[in-house]
Amino acid sequence: MSVTLRDYCCCAGLGSDGYAAVGLGVSGIDHEPQPDYPYPFTQGDAFAELRSDEPEQYDAFHASWPCQAHTTAGHLRTAQGGTSKYPDLLTPGLALLRERWSHKPWVVENVDDRSKQVRAIMAPRPGETLIYLCGSMFGLHVQRHRLFLANFPLRQPTCDHSRFPADPITGRPRPWGVYHVKGDSVPAGGRTARDAEHGRQVMGSRRLLPWDKLKEGFPPAYTSHVGADLLIHLALRRRLAVAA
Repeated sequence: MSVTLRDYCCCAGLGSDGYAAVGLGVSGIDHEPQPDYPYPFTQGDAFAELRSDEPEQYDAFHASWPCQAHTTAGHLRTAQGGTSKYPDLLTPGLALLRERWSHKPWVVENVDDRSKQVRAIMAPRPGETLIYLCGSMFGLHVQRHRLFLANFPLRQPTCDHSRFPADPITGRPRPWGVYHVKGDSVPAGGRTARDAEHGRQVMGSRRLLPWDKLKEGFPPAYTSHVGADLLIHLALRRRLAVAA
């Protein structure tokens, strides 16, 4: 039986790629045109759709509310001449899922910010699970910490930054990043991928996405991990329903 998932604020679909890789039927909605999104797509207001009855047709939801207001890389973005495009949409978005869609499995993704503001907003309630994912957990060369909150169980892998490739100068493990400007370097921290091709490699993306879409996303391996747990949860729910 096919499982359908609606990806809210889908952008170019890196998260959708991970869900599709484990067999979910994905579709996306975003308020901006997304010509690089490879699945069924609606340009529209995610909040308006979630306030309607339209989402009842889907088995599960994923929401990546814009995170620039909280991102740990915000200081780097500012130093490189970038700006945050959005206010905090995470708080009202999460409240909407909790209030209206508690009967459906949902996942909310956001940054693991240095100030811990996002962790506070995403603090799990009874029946919810909060995990964080890192590229080191999936053999990737990008760190890209992200939080995932779900109203079903999620597995927490082990983070190990010693798995990152060694810096040729220091010999110490050092991740690559995909930030505002290509080829930038922070001596005490990470280093930015050289170009879009290198960015796709370190992010584990197989699609020819441009840099401006890569830098806003996260590795598809993250949602493949979450999607596998979602499928287990839905299978158990169906078995319980049949037994009842």
